Amino acid sequence: MTLDEARARDPADPLRDLRDRFVLPEGVIYLDGNSLGPLPRATIAAQTDLLERQWGDRLIRSWGEGWMDSPARIGGKLARWIGAEADEMLVADSTSTNLFKLIVAALRHDPTRTVIVSEAGNFPSDLHIAEGAVACVPGATLRAVPRETLAEAIDERTALVLLTHVHYKTSQRFDMPAWTARAHDAGALICWDLSHSTGAVPVDLTQANADCAVGCGYKFLNGGPGAPAFLYVAKRHQAGFHNPISGWMGHADPFGFADPYEAGPGMERWRTGTPAMLAMGALEAGLDSIADVSIDSLAAKSAALFDVFVGIGDALGLECVSPRDAGQRGSHIAFRHRDARAIIARLIDAGVIGDFRDPDILRFGLTPLYIGYADIVRAGEVLAQVLRHD
Repeated sequence: MTLDEARARDPADPLRDLRDRFVLPEGVIYLDGNSLGPLPRATIAAQTDLLERQWGDRLIRSWGEGWMDSPARIGGKLARWIGAEADEMLVADSTSTNLFKLIVAALRHDPTRTVIVSEAGNFPSDLHIAEGAVACVPGATLRAVPRETLAEAIDERTALVLLTHVHYKTSQRFDMPAWTARAHDAGALICWDLSHSTGAVPVDLTQANADCAVGCGYKFLNGGPGAPAFLYVAKRHQAGFHNPISGWMGHADPFGFADPYEAGPGMERWRTGTPAMLAMGALEAGLDSIADVSIDSLAAKSAALFDVFVGIGDALGLECVSPRDAGQRGSHIAFRHRDARAIIARLIDAGVIGDFRDPDILRFGLTPLYIGYADIVRAGEVLAQVLRHD
């Protein structure tokens, strides 16, 4: 696709006007929304209201005017993006903390099953958290194996299969219903990390019969740096799963101030500490700013942007390590080059912001909310110049 062809195609894009909802620096092509989404314009007004009216004027009264129920309320707004029911969702803490909760809960759910199975090369934090979680449960172990041997690793000892739906490097996507069924056939539970999926590709946890899931709010949901994460537990498991970080906010009657812990009902038991309201407010504004957008429209445009970019990569002789089948990948594209780190540094200096993943991956987020076809072609022109001259 030429730049003129891309410029002719952009005005016909039904998502084109969404770009105006975000603060994007002039002269920058931002292809890293899969790491940190840009600032929604609506967030500025929402944060001002939270600071000046809610905190500044209402003070502690705001806890009774929306703050206290924010984890469930915002979780309910997020539910549609992952095919969940509102009462199966909670927004709280970080992805890592929520993952720890669920791993320990799964190990305690059936003490005869002691193994957590995951993919070697999964996002390191997931494996690090899993190491720490199994160390808290006597006899538990973590088994991380290559993707091609995952199926063989799931057996009668497996308590939980922990998989990241879209791989952070390659963008390769697991078949969620198939792998969920595979775990269940072995009598195991499954937990999906949806950090690179939510707001990027269609996800239906209910249809897949998933057990639990986690994900972050600062990538495709544009909730801001370090935005709160979410936690999903299927309704059928809620009474039998227990949060190992049994904090005050997860108590059945927190303001009864009793010494013994009694878990709250449903998803309330997964609350631990006090909601960080400035961060919660930013995430809610980010979700509200795309509340009228369908995931199918985003996925369709993402696939079209990928086709343009992979064609550029092919012409430049780059090795694309992302699946070319849209149904098997997320919303970023990755190329392999021995000088990837230096190439990304040059691109950023030239106003094209992608990112590098060790040891040799060039990674570019294809976020349809604010990326156009001309952006991809111009980024390709800069990439060609860097490769040609550097």
